[in-house]
Amino acid sequence: MAHTRSARKRIRQSAKRRQLNRYHISRMKTAIKKINEALKNKDVETAEKLLPLAQKLAYRAAAKGAIHKNEAARRVSRIYKKVNAVKQSLSA
Repeated sequence: MAHTRSARKRIRQSAKRRQLNRYHISRMKTAIKKINEALKNKDVETAEKLLPLAQKLAYRAAAKGAIHKNEAARRVSRIYKKVNAVKQSLSA
């Protein structure tokens, strides 16, 4: 257990930060899962509606420091790539 006042404060701050990071990451992952579920059901229209929200949540998580900005960009890129691939396969 921490002995100094500063160490106790750091424990409190870390716990608070961890909760916020988990919140941002969880929201982002849930949005991406919804898109993947829509794509699995070949529902491109729903997936396209959810894309801006997922993108916003990914970049917000990066801005808050929960994830790295390159990770956010990579995740957004991959979901856009998946949506476009399914859209292409359905139109062909």
